Amino acid sequence: MGSAPEVLAQRSCGKLIGTRFLQYLNGGPLSFKTHQAIVLIVTFFAYASYHATRKTTSIVKSVLDPQSSAIGLTFFPFRPTNFTESNGSKTLSSNLGDGWAPFNGSDGTSLLGQLDVAFLAVYAFGMYFSGHFGDRCNLRIFLTVGMIGTGLFTSLFGVGYWGNIHNFYYYLIVQMIAGLFQSTGWPSVVAVVGNWFGKSKRGLIMGIWNAHTSIGNIAGSLIASAMLSYGWGWSFVVPGLMTAFVGLVVFLILPVTPESVGAREEDEFSCPIKSGEEAAEPLLRQETPVEEKEAVGFIEAWKIPGVAPFALCLFFAKLVAYTFLYWLPFYVSHTAIDGKYLSSGTSGTLSTLFDVGGVLGGILAGHISDHLEARAITAASFMYCAIPALFFYRSYGHVSLIVNGALMFVTGMFVNGPYALITTAVSADLGTHKSLKGNSRALATVTAIIDGTGSIGAAVGPLLTGYISAKSWSAVFTMLMAAALIAGLLLTRLVVSEVATKIEESRYNRAQDCSFNV
Repeated sequence: MGSAPEVLAQRSCGKLIGTRFLQYLNGGPLSFKTHQAIVLIVTFFAYASYHATRKTTSIVKSVLDPQSSAIGLTFFPFRPTNFTESNGSKTLSSNLGDGWAPFNGSDGTSLLGQLDVAFLAVYAFGMYFSGHFGDRCNLRIFLTVGMIGTGLFTSLFGVGYWGNIHNFYYYLIVQMIAGLFQSTGWPSVVAVVGNWFGKSKRGLIMGIWNAHTSIGNIAGSLIASAMLSYGWGWSFVVPGLMTAFVGLVVFLILPVTPESVGAREEDEFSCPIKSGEEAAEPLLRQETPVEEKEAVGFIEAWKIPGVAPFALCLFFAKLVAYTFLYWLPFYVSHTAIDGKYLSSGTSGTLSTLFDVGGVLGGILAGHISDHLEARAITAASFMYCAIPALFFYRSYGHVSLIVNGALMFVTGMFVNGPYALITTAVSADLGTHKSLKGNSRALATVTAIIDGTGSIGAAVGPLLTGYISAKSWSAVFTMLMAAALIAGLLLTRLVVSEVATKIEESRYNRAQDCSFNV
């Protein structure tokens, strides 16, 4: 029979099958840092798979609706540019085919926009409830159910291809249910990461970790584009199955909190027991969490300083980001670049540069905000920089593939930078705000409020684009620039507060230097 430390280590750390397997490979208990690495890696792939399933719709749009009318080729208020072939006709790639009813009719663009808004509206609605439940239940189980459900209903959308389904309401209902399952993801992964990482360098760590959004978009674009040649149904089924698989990995291996596996940051191993008297402490922590306070309510979470302005800012930031997420490949395929129109697959591949720029933007925003200790200043600055980036991409993206890709990259960096910062480090900071007096059971709720509010904007942007783009893509970009401006202005009070704090700190430091010199 093993010693007390060995028995307790097995009881506190051996519940997860994946953890037991890793312990076997490791030859002993896992260190705290190893658990942190597991959390980062598993949650990274979990949310990347969520975004991979979201991206598929934007790639398949040009196949479902390959209409060749001059969509959005009027250029008010920008100067006219050459978006037609030399003979004045617009010729789309023959790979587009005849489309898929009911999306290949004259109202196909608006129908696709309705799918987007239905998905995102249910996603935003479900987000508020997901945060509430997330702070009150086992996040590992909650996330697993969400991922398997997401994978199932993403695949069911693709099943419409083999089932020869042309009923719009089938796709609408499937998208809405998929949106509900997807709403479980973000509050869960942010809460888990927030449980394992303190505020030190949180912006940089979460900025790097938040690359899962862009990586997921890129992977979804590449997979969906590659599958188009086999039938557009595969563009949904493959990412759906991948998401369900990652959900099983989450169930097997993800430790939700250090207490759930008896881990202590100051100890070398995850379940260190040094004496018989100390042995009962981790065991009690396993069964009864250290934090006995009740989860923070929905209204109380809104009252936390900073939650409302950042939530409203994210409304407009995600309006811009998700318009690109859902419509960029479609826009590229209907825009003459150097006098030529790209196929759906090529357009989808090119659009990944927006997400590549987003990876860099998220990391830069996190690092800068850590260095300046000013989240609002960083987020607002990026949003203001996004305005000229959007203008130049719209005005000069047609010149050549290189110019289009470069401007798309820069636009992605400034658009996704603040989006990534607010949904990660800012949400985690506010979820552990000093006004909560040590109550950690607000992370999922605060995250859900901020991202849920942002998701309403994410629904509004693609919906408006579906209608506005039929008349003018320039009007769409004008809308996006206005949204970026409003997003920055909403943080003005917080920016002023941070600037005032920096000035006071500077004066204090100068006074200290003068006193030392004297």
